[in-house]
Amino acid sequence: MRILFFGRGVISTQYAWAFEKAGHTVEFYVRKGRKETFGSHIELEMWDARRGKQLIQESWNVKLHEEINPNYDLIIVSVNTEQLPKAAQLLSTVAGNTPVLIFNNIWQDLKSSISPLSMNNVVFGFPGAGGGIADNRLRGGFLKMLFLEKPRAGTEQLNNKVKDLFESAHFKISWIKDMQNWLWNHFAMNAAMETEVLRRGSFPALLNHRDSFANVGKNMREIAPVLKARGAKIDMISLLLTKIPAPLLSTLFNKVILAKGSIPRLIIEYNNSKPNFAVLEVVREAKKLGIPLPRLITAVENIEQH
Repeated sequence: MRILFFGRGVISTQYAWAFEKAGHTVEFYVRKGRKETFGSHIELEMWDARRGKQLIQESWNVKLHEEINPNYDLIIVSVNTEQLPKAAQLLSTVAGNTPVLIFNNIWQDLKSSISPLSMNNVVFGFPGAGGGIADNRLRGGFLKMLFLEKPRAGTEQLNNKVKDLFESAHFKISWIKDMQNWLWNHFAMNAAMETEVLRRGSFPALLNHRDSFANVGKNMREIAPVLKARGAKIDMISLLLTKIPAPLLSTLFNKVILAKGSIPRLIIEYNNSKPNFAVLEVVREAKKLGIPLPRLITAVENIEQH
């Protein structure tokens, strides 16, 4: 399969590497001027959990383009959430009928988030990967599991194409019945975590404070009414964060979910992105709905002060 990744970010690079190793052709679209800046290779230091825990260290050659043509079997979009509308707009004009996998965190209504692309030509998913890039060096990791929406009417063929692609590279798919609801909950969880990252100063600092995830749970309790006001159902992860007592939640994350040396913990530790967009989006929505978010508002005020 010939695949175009929209952007050469952390998620795109890791999955592209895995697909190329599985025999697929992978290329990247980057903005004007980025081809020269990025160069023809990227240094990889990432953990691969598909067959146990393996460290990948190599200088990987990549093929970059500053224009998009429709001669691909699939385009995969995994960008910063705020960049998605512009990405969708561009693809609607240059990608023709090439099917698109939106591999992204989304807070908006799914249809409006990818307008003017057709929902019949799009499948939504979410990666099991993360990390950061600095000085053309990627540090991160990816799990065997990823998330993909169950087929909607008219997308069965596209879903099968995406399914076959990931399974050819030995990934396992967790099928999501209501992707809109799942993404709303996941975005809210991100906002709860980013609020604490803003308080601590960085993602590594979040991991180094024992009570960080107790505070993440408190943040999530504030956000839960916003989800409910949107018509979202609180899923199991959100329920975990809102119902488990703070001390137990702290132990659960520090000793089990994000145990030292685990790939999920390393993914967060390597994350060097700016932790504010999810917080700002949830705060904006809460203000519209008249729902108080004192913990998140304090984090936003800290952003403004800096």
